[in-house]
Amino acid sequence: MEKMEHTILEEQAGERIDKVLSALNKEWSRTQAQSWIKEGHVLVNGQQIKTNYKCSLNDRIEITIPEPEELDVVPEEMDLDIYYEDQDVLVVNKPKGMVVHPAPGHLTGTLVNGLMAHCKDLSGINGVMRPGIVHRIDKDTSGLLMVAKNDLAHESLVNQLVEKTVTRKYRAIVHGVIPHDYGTIEAPIARDQKDRQSMAVTDNGKHAVTHFHVLDRFKDFTFVECQLETGRTHQIRVHMKYIGYPLAGDPKYGPRKTLDIGGQALHAGILGFVHPRTGEYIEFEAPLPPDFQHLVDKLKNNR
Repeated sequence: MEKMEHTILEEQAGERIDKVLSALNKEWSRTQAQSWIKEGHVLVNGQQIKTNYKCSLNDRIEITIPEPEELDVVPEEMDLDIYYEDQDVLVVNKPKGMVVHPAPGHLTGTLVNGLMAHCKDLSGINGVMRPGIVHRIDKDTSGLLMVAKNDLAHESLVNQLVEKTVTRKYRAIVHGVIPHDYGTIEAPIARDQKDRQSMAVTDNGKHAVTHFHVLDRFKDFTFVECQLETGRTHQIRVHMKYIGYPLAGDPKYGPRKTLDIGGQALHAGILGFVHPRTGEYIEFEAPLPPDFQHLVDKLKNNR
């Protein structure tokens, strides 16, 4: 392990410790610094501190930089549908049925396995099981994901998600015919107390907002575009169920009798964000997968 010491200067007094650390080395992000603080790798005057500690003049900072943790996730060659890639970020179109990152008992065949074979440089902020992953989409949801190739890019993309400046638009088919063209669902989401594997709208949940507009109406279904303002787990699926229009094919939140299409009809079609290095806004669009497009055409023909 590498060790480093620093004494707080006058211009650094009053600053948060994580901000001071990230300024000492341009390769260290604030998120990385916060992880080291929480893990006890940073001492101030010989004492452990919290991430919000405000530095004082002549504080003596000791940093023990941990060795990078060896990834025990196996790279796997995959034919990834990559829409964009440079030294900082990568945008990939995930197919339906693929899990984004490994989990205990499910260590292979995930998007992360494929990404690790495709490129050796992925941010380490989320640890060994989720390198580079900034946000997720469900296994049976297809569409665009942004991936960070270094910690500075990761922090920038996460901050954009927190500040709600990332464009995320999804196409979905829902049960029922929605009468109005536009709507906003603002309802807090938390884990369902009756079923810990599911999410639900609850009073003590986290703030969640979904905007939608109708693209087409069929006999018993509606084709909608949903735009995420927040990114809670299963947000679109939970919100559309909450207003009485659950996603077609959804085994968890849909009605018992739904379309047999191997999972929810949901596609993350548009993704836009500010590039972490250039500051330029970039946006990508992935067309509906063939099976999803076939379903839309079939419903059009049957109305």
